[in-house]
Order: sequence, then C-alpha cells, then structure tokens
Amino acid sequence: MQVIPGESVILKLMKVTWPKWHALALGFASLLACWLFGNPSAAAQQAPNAGTSSSRNGANEEFLQAADEVLQQVSEITHLALRTPLKKTLRSREEIRAYVLREMQEDKTAQERYAAEQTVKAFGLVPKDFHMESFIVELLTEQVAGLYDPKGHEFYIADWIPIGDQRMVMAHELTHALEDQHFQIEKWVKAARPNDDAELAREAVLEGSATAAMIDYLLKDTGRSLRDLPDFDPEMLIGDLGNTPAMAKAPQFLKDALLFPYFTGMRFTKNALGQAGWDGLPALFTKPPVSTQQIMHPELFRTGKAPAAVELPVSEKLLRGSWKRLDENALGEFGWKEVLQQFLGKDRAAPLAAEWAGDRYALFEDTSTKKLLLVYRLRLSSAEAAARFFGQYSEALEKKHDARRNLFRRPNFFSFDAPDAGGVFLHCVNEDCLVLEGGNRAVFDAINKEIGWISAPVPPEKPQKGPEKIARMPLAPHPRCNDSAAFARP
Repeated sequence: MQVIPGESVILKLMKVTWPKWHALALGFASLLACWLFGNPSAAAQQAPNAGTSSSRNGANEEFLQAADEVLQQVSEITHLALRTPLKKTLRSREEIRAYVLREMQEDKTAQERYAAEQTVKAFGLVPKDFHMESFIVELLTEQVAGLYDPKGHEFYIADWIPIGDQRMVMAHELTHALEDQHFQIEKWVKAARPNDDAELAREAVLEGSATAAMIDYLLKDTGRSLRDLPDFDPEMLIGDLGNTPAMAKAPQFLKDALLFPYFTGMRFTKNALGQAGWDGLPALFTKPPVSTQQIMHPELFRTGKAPAAVELPVSEKLLRGSWKRLDENALGEFGWKEVLQQFLGKDRAAPLAAEWAGDRYALFEDTSTKKLLLVYRLRLSSAEAAARFFGQYSEALEKKHDARRNLFRRPNFFSFDAPDAGGVFLHCVNEDCLVLEGGNRAVFDAINKEIGWISAPVPPEKPQKGPEKIARMPLAPHPRCNDSAAFARP
C-alpha cells in the first residue's frame, strides 16, 4: 500500500498532507508476498535497530549491492533501461520522519491542508472530530518502508528492514525511478491538473504499474507473471492491514483511498498492457486514462469514454454574505463510490456510482462563523439512472443528517432543515442532480436559475395563525337597565 499517494489522491479530498513523492509500506508488500506464496514476512513487526557504526556500514554496502541487482532485474522486467545513475540511500526512521514532515510543509500551505480536510468532512467521509494531519504523520512514521523522490531523483529505504524484505520494496520503488527517467513522472502527473479525478487516475497508473512490476519480480523464479494470476479482491487484505495501530484507527475511506492506486491500478495495468506486455507501458504514459472510472472499468479506457464537463455556476457573489471558496473540483466515480458507501453500504454504492458520468463540487466557508456550504452537481448516465440516484441519495442525506425537520418530498425534489448544517436540498432534472448542504432556499433557487433550470417545487404554505380571538359573553341585563321608570323623574 502506498502511504503517500501523489499530490491529488482522491480529488482534493485526499489532498490534505500528501507530498509529491511515492512510498511503499512494508505491511502491504508483506501481505502481497503472503498472498502469492503463503509466506508472510515478519519484518513489519520488527523494531528499528540502529546497530553499531560498523554494522551500519556493512548494511549500507549490502543495501547498495542489492539495489543494483534489483534495479537491473526490474529494468529487464519493464523493458525500461537505466539512463542515468541513481542515488540510493539508507535512512533511519527519524530521518524518514523528518523528510516526510519537511515535504508536507513545503508541498502545501496550512490553508490548503485546512481546505482539503474540511472538504473530506463536508462530504461525510471522515468524522468531524477526526484530526487528519496528525493521523497522517502517525501513519507515515509507522508504515513507510521505502520511497522514491522524483524531485531529488533519489531512492530511500528504511534501514531497519532486513535485506530480503528490502528487495521487495526496492522492486516497487525502483520501477518509479525507471519510469521517472523515461516519462518524468512528477511533471506527467501534474499535467492532469486542475482535474483531481484525472490526477488520481494517473497516480493509479504509476502505483499500479510499480505494483505489477513488483509482482513480476517476486514471481521471476517461478516461470509465471502477473498475467498468469487471477484477479483478486483487495478487500481480502484490508483486515490484515488494519492490524497496525495507525491503520486500525483509520476511517474506511482512508483505507480504501490508500489501496486504490495500488490494487485497482494494478488490475488496470494488467488489463491495459494485455498481449503487448511491458512493451505497452509507454502507451499508458503517452495517452493516459482520464478518470478513475477508466481505471475501475478498463473497457471504458479502451473505448475512450470520457466524463462530461459539468458546470457549476456558483460564486461568493451569488451566495451573498461573507462566504469564501475553500475548494472546487470533481470527485469522479471512485470518490462518489466512497461517499455513497458511507451511508448506503458497499453493495448499493458500487452499481450506483458506476452510473457516474461527470460531476463538480464547490465548498465555501463563512469567514465569520466558519459554517460550511457544500454544493455539487452530478451527471448520471441516463435520466433513469438519475431517478435511481435521487431515490437512494435522498435516503443517504437523511442518514447523514440524523436530525431533520420540515421534510418536503416530490418526485424529483427533496429538502429538509438540519440543525447542524442548515438547509439541505436535492433536485434532479433529466440526467443531472444538484445538491446544496448548508444553504437556504433563496440560494438554491439562485443556483437553479444560473444552471437554466426552473425552480424546484415549493412546499405548501402552512396556514398562518390569525390574531388571538377572545370570546366575549354578553352581559346579563341589569334588573333596572330596561326599566324606563328607573330613569323617570321622581
């Protein structure tokens, strides 16, 4: 499992603290070896051991020799020749931690990290009290076994890992090094911006191809390769990955997002390379997939099906007040599968997310109250699919906001007030669905108008109470009120 996906990793939802480099967790590599050979590694449980100066020097020489051997073997597997010498370094846990923290701070500003974390929480992907950044630091310290830095063109590996397990990590990371020399991977990934979904698709190519090369390396003495192996469900390994202290605390979304570039990317690589084998790798960099949907469904990559460009005409001016835009981008099929899964379960989420045809979201924050306003527009594959989405996502919204009042439901419109978020609105027209969370009816109507839709149905007005009426009883006549004699002069 890559503990540091690339810069986008799952839209901007994962764009919280991940630096622009690639790393492999030993726990993932060990589980994969166990799956392939039934021989789990114990290295992941071993504590770092600095040893003496002479022992470290000896380990460094052994490491350099092993790295050169693995680099040559991976070059033969991938058909990517080494063009320039590669710098290779053993690092202690403290050195790797310091490097990780430095890269995190240099890669993104505190405001960018804050915005991304608020987006994750606004979609309900992690609990509102979850501290994303501190968790990531803990996870990296626990998990990172090796990494390749495309900025410095340098390969690092943890010095506490036995040499046999180092070779497994090397096969993955040195594939990145070779790909970088041929395709300039950092520049290549950035070329997908500003579309986060397209950037994650490119990350899946990088991590999937490196994982495929690692598997071929592990199988090199068996006469088999990845093409000879059946597909498998990565969910079978998640339980074991959760055994580590940090991963045990990770929300399901983070586990899925960490696995996606590796396993789904590996299956995409296997399918995309096809009969051409590794000779077909350059074509993936020349004409890469444009969405996570193409990664999840390789047949759509072959047919060239691309997502629709979805417009979301919403601005601070339209919202009025002291709103500031924190984030705007696309979730993609993978992102929507994760959102739906949070509230509907895996079995219902996958087929519904597969109807995705494009999306756009924007997150705003009130600068005075810090209240969030989330608006998003989703395009489905057909009007029928949009109707199904409406029915199921209205249920998801109710589960997301468990306290509700003023529910109003029509065949294509659903709304309610949530004490924790404000107004929640869902409106579907033809293949598109529009959602607003945290706004009011006036704002929602304004967005509908900007899109070119007629206004959504309006709840019937509640009968207003008139002024309070006081019952007045007629006074009983005084005994002498009607007695004319009473007013007669004496």
